Amino acid sequence: MGVVAKRTSMTFYSNSRDHYCHRVRIVLAEKGVSVEIVNVDPANLPEDLASLNPYNSLPTLIDRDLVLYEPNVMMEYLDERFPHPPLLPVYPVARAQSRLLSHRIQRDWCGYVDMLMSESGDEMARDTARKELLESLVAVSPIFEEMPYFMSEEFTLVDCCVAAILWRLPVMGIELPRSKCEALYQYSQRVFERESFQASLSEAEREMRPR
Repeated sequence: MGVVAKRTSMTFYSNSRDHYCHRVRIVLAEKGVSVEIVNVDPANLPEDLASLNPYNSLPTLIDRDLVLYEPNVMMEYLDERFPHPPLLPVYPVARAQSRLLSHRIQRDWCGYVDMLMSESGDEMARDTARKELLESLVAVSPIFEEMPYFMSEEFTLVDCCVAAILWRLPVMGIELPRSKCEALYQYSQRVFERESFQASLSEAEREMRPR
């Protein structure tokens, strides 16, 4: 698909390695939004961030007088602000199901990803996180046989969350067993090849999967 023509100007404070920041950058690329991306070292945050965001955290999105500092709120705001292409279903039941999938990803996977990407915790805890995340991905793989995207015919906000995690599997020390995860492997390739996904990648993220 072609990336939509640039339409506005925003500022996005981003950690170039963080999967929460990446999911928002995928949405920005899908929508073709003209955005100034400010890559920030989380250990050395700029002084003005504290005056903008009461939590002094990343990511932070600024659109004129509006300041957002929770990634899923940013994603839904961008989807409403720029309706095309839509990244949430139109109907309330389907929207609720999509939001619930995002919530389950947060509850079931993101804690493991946060630990493995931050290199925090002792090695035994990290090994456990790696094992639990891999087992969960293997278990969910058959779902991807039924539709081209995560329980959807169209690319959605849920896929933005999943794609940012799957891209980081090599640096987390996780390799999907292709014999058990062919559907998830094919899904990964389909999403990674999207023009918008490639446009969303920071230099640090490109180095996670060198070609």
